[in-house]
Amino acid sequence: MRLARETRGVALRDISEHTRISMRYLEAIESDDYRRLPGGIFNRSFIRAYAKFVGYDENQAIEDYARTLRELGEPEEESSTKAHKSLVYTDDTHSRSPLMTLLLALVILAVLSFCVWAGLHFYQRSLAPKTRPATGQRFAPVRRNTQLLKKMPRIQQTEEGEHEFTV
Repeated sequence: MRLARETRGVALRDISEHTRISMRYLEAIESDDYRRLPGGIFNRSFIRAYAKFVGYDENQAIEDYARTLRELGEPEEESSTKAHKSLVYTDDTHSRSPLMTLLLALVILAVLSFCVWAGLHFYQRSLAPKTRPATGQRFAPVRRNTQLLKKMPRIQQTEEGEHEFTV
């Protein structure tokens, strides 16, 4: 592919800018050093984009890539996917049994249900009328101190909307 690129007079920088493929990856493709590429489907995609840009047959470029891998004794990318440990939590079905998951869900549900019940119970108790212990009778209503009320100033409204204080 280097020969096709040089025949057309295209610089690697132009290919990099147009295809958004790093210069070091393009250099690795030209030197058949595929270990410097990211691997997986990216290798084939990079090779196709490079070949298309320089006017080289894309399928021929992929066949050359596969042949080079076989010659180097490296397995082709479909069979040699790199082991990748995800940094994000994923559900591994073999790490926890379904029975344990169900049990955990039931415990969480029970705790949440208890919290809701306790909250409603205490809320209803705070609204319930106060009763005397062991008799079930309500406390007598609070009597107002009428002498204290007589001494408090009263507000009276005058005709013009002003307020007048009297004792």
